[in-house]
Amino acid sequence: MLKIRLQRVGRRNDPQFRVVVVDSKMGPKTGNVIENVGSYNAKAGELKLNGDRIKYWMSVGAKTSETLHNFLVREKIIEGKKINVLPRKKPTVKRKELKAKK
Repeated sequence: MLKIRLQRVGRRNDPQFRVVVVDSKMGPKTGNVIENVGSYNAKAGELKLNGDRIKYWMSVGAKTSETLHNFLVREKIIEGKKINVLPRKKPTVKRKELKAKK
């Protein structure tokens, strides 16, 4: 299955990402990229996407990562709702309750 996701390429403390189409079984840092379809500079907030190529790959069956899906909705390349990518907050447990459970 094909996946459209972010691949980090920036130096330490300078996060920059490529938007790439890869096989979902490959790791994020492997060089086996099918196509580079955009870039994202996190510090400057610059997002450059090739909307036509992204739509083509999605029509072929490629899935997007949650973060990239939110970028595409924000840039109005695709229609839909944003996805919550933050982890769910766990309820806080007091120390007395922890000792009682042990």
